[in-house]
Amino acid sequence: MNKQKEMVESFQMAHRDFIKNLEVSLDILDHRIREAKEVDAICTGTLCKAIENSINDLSNYLYSISEPRWGSNTESKQLSRMRTRIHDMYYKYRSLSGAATH
Repeated sequence: MNKQKEMVESFQMAHRDFIKNLEVSLDILDHRIREAKEVDAICTGTLCKAIENSINDLSNYLYSISEPRWGSNTESKQLSRMRTRIHDMYYKYRSLSGAATH
C-alpha cells in the first residue's frame, strides 16, 4: 500500500510540474505575441509562424490533458484558466494586422 501511495504522490508531483511548466510556456508565448505586435505592424515572417506553431502545440497539450480524478478543484480551475488563456492568446495573435493572411 505504501508503494502505491508513493507512486500516486510521484505522479501528482510530476503532473503539477508539467502544469507549472505549461504556465511558464504560456507566459513566454504571451510575451512573444506582445513583442510581435510592438515590433511589426504586420505579423509576417518566421517569428509569427513560430508563434502560431507554439499556440497550436500548447493548445493541443492543454486540451489533451485529462483532469486526474485525484486532482483538486484548484488544479481543475487552473487547467480551465490556462485553456481560456491560450484561446485568448490565439485571438490576440489573429488580431495582429496581417495575421489573418497566414
